[in-house]
Amino acid sequence: MVSDEHIEELRAVSQEAKQAAEGGVDFVLLPALKLPDGCVPSQADALLCLGPRDGYDNRLFFSQQITSRTPRNWNGQNVRILEHNWFAYSWRAPAGLRPIETLIAHLQALR
Repeated sequence: MVSDEHIEELRAVSQEAKQAAEGGVDFVLLPALKLPDGCVPSQADALLCLGPRDGYDNRLFFSQQITSRTPRNWNGQNVRILEHNWFAYSWRAPAGLRPIETLIAHLQALR
């Protein structure tokens, strides 16, 4: 379960951030997340996975593939979570971080 304090931290970057869970894994839905400069689109819905999934300690999924200055390996395509299809690039963020720190670590790949 994601604490209220951590959800509030995430609301600084996505005002409607809310917790969700599926299959024993905690997620945070981040509607209209603003992406780093140079990304197309400039914002997208995102889903922060805070537990192990697909061989990663955590993952950041997007509602669509994002174009950034540095091309990414989009190895997660049409991944069905919480009744939606999501996309994720291959990127490892350290385990054990606060959710906001995990999000920042994943977004570094788009800079």
